[in-house]
Amino acid sequence: MELTPKEMAIKSMLDKYVEGKDFKYHPDDAVVQRIIKGLAKRKEKTGKAYCPCRLVTGKPELDEKIICPCEFHVEEIKEHGMCHCQLFVSMDYEVK
Repeated sequence: MELTPKEMAIKSMLDKYVEGKDFKYHPDDAVVQRIIKGLAKRKEKTGKAYCPCRLVTGKPELDEKIICPCEFHVEEIKEHGMCHCQLFVSMDYEVK
């Protein structure tokens, strides 16, 4: 599955973001590409790369929290080994 130029721009931004962090992308490329495609669709539709796994409320103060990388991902990774949408996982995460 290839990424479009808009999807590649999001992936590039996320590549820079994840570099040097204590978490990584999900090891299954299909999962990563699915989330990036969802982010690109939301960005095209709304102007912001809202997490495709969360509901946009229309309330800016709440919706700002779910722009990828969302406000919740670090805590979710610590607690569950991955964020809600599974884009980012802990360094020791392995596909079962």
